[in-house]
Amino acid sequence: ACNLSQEVNGVSWLHGEVSKEILGNLWPGYFKNELHIGYVTNGVHFPTWTAMRLRRLYARYFPEGFEGHEYRISEWKKVYDIPDEDLWRERLVLKEKLVRMIRRRYCDPGHVRMDSPHQVMQVLEGIRPDVLKIGFARRFATYKRALLLFTDLDRLAAIVNNKERPVQFIFAGKAHPNDKPGQDLIKRIIEVAAMPQFSGKIIFLQNYDMELARRMVQGVDVWLNTPTRPLEASGTSGEKAVMNGVLQFSVLDGWWVEGYKKGGGWMLPMERTFENQDFQNEMDAELIYNTIEEEIAPLYYRRDENNVPHDWVESIKVCVADIAANFTTNRMLNDYEERFYRKLHERHERMVAEDFRMAREIAAWKRRVSSAWDKVHVVNTEQFNMDKEAILIGHGYDVEVVVDIDGLRPEDIGVEMILADQITDNKNVRVIAKRELTFVRQDGSRAFYSVRSTPESTGSFDMAIRVFPKNDKLPHRMDFALVKWA
Repeated sequence: ACNLSQEVNGVSWLHGEVSKEILGNLWPGYFKNELHIGYVTNGVHFPTWTAMRLRRLYARYFPEGFEGHEYRISEWKKVYDIPDEDLWRERLVLKEKLVRMIRRRYCDPGHVRMDSPHQVMQVLEGIRPDVLKIGFARRFATYKRALLLFTDLDRLAAIVNNKERPVQFIFAGKAHPNDKPGQDLIKRIIEVAAMPQFSGKIIFLQNYDMELARRMVQGVDVWLNTPTRPLEASGTSGEKAVMNGVLQFSVLDGWWVEGYKKGGGWMLPMERTFENQDFQNEMDAELIYNTIEEEIAPLYYRRDENNVPHDWVESIKVCVADIAANFTTNRMLNDYEERFYRKLHERHERMVAEDFRMAREIAAWKRRVSSAWDKVHVVNTEQFNMDKEAILIGHGYDVEVVVDIDGLRPEDIGVEMILADQITDNKNVRVIAKRELTFVRQDGSRAFYSVRSTPESTGSFDMAIRVFPKNDKLPHRMDFALVKWA
C-alpha cells in the first residue's frame, strides 16, 4: 500500500513516528527522520458523543466554537465564563443518567448475568452518583492492559473502600470472538468484581454497545487508559470523554501525547523505565494507585460549603478548552485537507494537464535514470581532513565531490552532505543537517559538485556524501528512492 501511495500518514504524531520505524526499510538509503510519512491525529464527532445538555450549555457561552462548517478552537476558551455551579450541575445530571442505566441493566437478566441476587443488590446499593467514578471501556485487546489495576488487590481494596474518599471503577467492553486472551481479561475482571471487598465497587457492564459507550464517556468522572507503550495508535474513547468534561488519566501514548495539559488530566510517562514488561507493569500500577490516592481523589472530594468542587471544575474547563477543542472530527478533516488532500488534488491537476504531459515526462525521466543508475558512482571526494585539522564553529570549509554520471545530465543528479549524530547502531540514525552541493563543471562523463560548509554546532558527528536522482517534479525523494553513498 505504501509503494502505491504518494502520501502516508499515521493517526497521531506518535503513531507517525512509530510508522517510520516500521516502514523505514521500504526506502533504503533514507533515515527515519527524513521519511515523508506524516500524521493527522484522529478526532471524534462532537455532536454524536457530547451530551445534549452540555452542548446546550456550551452553545450559550461559545456557539462559534462548534457550529457551522469551521469550528473555531479559540472560542472554546469561553468555557471559563461558565459558572462553576452550572457546569458541575450538568456533570451531576450525566452521572445520574449513567447510574440509572447501570441499575436498569442490573435489574434486567437479558443484560447482566450474576452469580447471585445478593451480588446484584450489592451493586444496586453501591452505585451512587456522589462517588468518584473511573471508567474503562473499549475493545479488550491484551495491549490495553485492562488488568493493570489488579496488580495489587490489597492496595486496590484500600482505594475503593476508603470511607472519606471512595472510588468506583466501571469496566465495559468486548473482545473479538477469536481473541481468547482478550476474553480471559474480561473473565478476570468479573472474578475480581465478585470478590467481597470489591462487590459494588468494581463493576463490569456486559453487552457493551454504542448506547452504553455514550453513557460511559459522558457519565464517569475520569477516563482510564493504560496501553503498553507505544502500541496505542490513537485511542478515540478518551477524546469522546474529554468532550464531556471527563478528565483523562492515561499513558502518554496515542493522542494523549498531544492532548495532555497539566491541570486538565493525568498521565503516565511516555518513556519506558524497564525493558522487562512485567517490571514496567508493576511500576505503572504503583503510579496509578499513587495518582488516584494522592491527586485524583483529594481533588474530587475537595468541596466548598455548597458541595461544589471548584478545583475539579477548573480542571474540567482546562480539559474542554485546551484539550477537547483540538480533537474534533472537524479539526481532523481540516488537517487532512491542508496536509494531504489539497496538495494531492493540485498535483493531480498538474499531472493530467495537457494529456498527462507531466506524468509522461516523469515516467520517461525515471526510465532513463534507472537504465544508467548502476553505472553512476562517486569518483572522488575532496573535503577537510577531520583527522588532521580542527573543525571550528563559524569557519567555512570546501567540499568537492566528483561523480561519474555515465550519460545522464548533471541536473539529473543531486549530491548532498549528510551530517548525523554519531552513529552507534544503524537502527537509530538521526540526521541533523543536510547541505546540497552545487554543480560546478563537467569533464566528459564526470560532473563536479561543491559546497562551502560552515559548522554551526559543537559535538561529535558522522558525515557522509549521498548521491540521488534529482527532479523537481517528484512529490518527494521517496517517490524514486535510488541512492549511492560515498
